[in-house]
Amino acid sequence: MPDGSGSHPAPEPAPRWGRLGVRYLAIDLGLKRTGLAVGDDATQVASPLGLITTSNSAQRLQQIGAAIASHGAEALIVGLPLNMDGSEGDAARRTRQFARTLEVAFGLAVHLVDERLTSDAAQSQLNQMHLTRRRRKARRDALAAALILRDFFAAGSGGG
Repeated sequence: MPDGSGSHPAPEPAPRWGRLGVRYLAIDLGLKRTGLAVGDDATQVASPLGLITTSNSAQRLQQIGAAIASHGAEALIVGLPLNMDGSEGDAARRTRQFARTLEVAFGLAVHLVDERLTSDAAQSQLNQMHLTRRRRKARRDALAAALILRDFFAAGSGGG
């Protein structure tokens, strides 16, 4: 319930009962659409969570904070948009700054993962489903976040 200041109390963290390992929130950062996914290193299953649709940095950060709290995330994975030759452009520099902001704002470890081709892979998977173009577009970024998290686990970075 709002307290009159326009802010909302943070949701209670999800309980860890029955869960082993570290819970991760993966983020596929975009200027207007940011995909989210969750998973843990015990099962190494990455599930698309949803989409944040805002270009406002403060609103995006607030919604990520709500996702961290409601899903019990203990560490963050952020897709790093490298150029195809492995170099870093403006998007990668923005993402590194965003990762630093996340570390300070939430006090969680933030891991950067090469996200080259994850949006293409997500689009390819969605094209195989019988969804409208609008539904595919709405799910693409969350699926890309799940693929980033899957790549993190596959690289052995998830501990399990």
